[in-house]
Amino acid sequence: MLKFVFWVLLGANGVLLAYGQGLLGQPADAAREPARLKNQLSPERMQQLTPTQARQAAASAAPAPQAEVAAPLPEPAPVPVPVARDLVACVQAGPFSTADARRFEARVARLGLAPRQSRIEIPFQEVTSRLVYLPPNGGREGAQRRVAELKERGVTNFFIMQNDTSPLRYAISLGVFKSDGAAQKLVADLQRQGVRGVRILPRGPQVTRAGYQYRQIDAAERDRLIGIADNYSGVTLTRCS
Repeated sequence: MLKFVFWVLLGANGVLLAYGQGLLGQPADAAREPARLKNQLSPERMQQLTPTQARQAAASAAPAPQAEVAAPLPEPAPVPVPVARDLVACVQAGPFSTADARRFEARVARLGLAPRQSRIEIPFQEVTSRLVYLPPNGGREGAQRRVAELKERGVTNFFIMQNDTSPLRYAISLGVFKSDGAAQKLVADLQRQGVRGVRILPRGPQVTRAGYQYRQIDAAERDRLIGIADNYSGVTLTRCS
């Protein structure tokens, strides 16, 4: 029995050896390594690379990195356009008495307007009295009719002005007063008596007073000037040329 098993195993090994040597035909799909080498194209051109050459080949075969796309430059900020100020060509303040002019100049100096300020002289009537009168109407005959009306209403203090060169010729004077309050009181009394059309005429010598002109100032500066000028009696702020 043992001899039979020995010969069976020996025969099987012989068959396997013959098959491995190709004596029984080529293996399917060229599974053996020598056959695959024979089937390769130009095997003589193949060479084994060193580790350094392998790394260099891999680096050269790697795709080139894409160039970084430069980020778009930010748009420049718009340059602010200066807004033109609404300038007033010329403003005039006055008239000032000598004392008021000094005080006004001192207050305005804080506004920094000296380069645009100029002092001028303004014609001014120095009021020394107030004439209460009825204006001329119809010449001499008109004046006589008004006198008759005044008498009817109980007014006795009057006279007809007959100066040939005066624009008040044939006006009727009803009184002359130094203060405005006294002149206003007479006007009110005459109105209660039924007299209409009574006027007050300030009188006195023509003089000059100080005034100030300011050029190329803006609205805010003009408003500050108005605020200062309002503290002085008889002073106004007007446009000038």
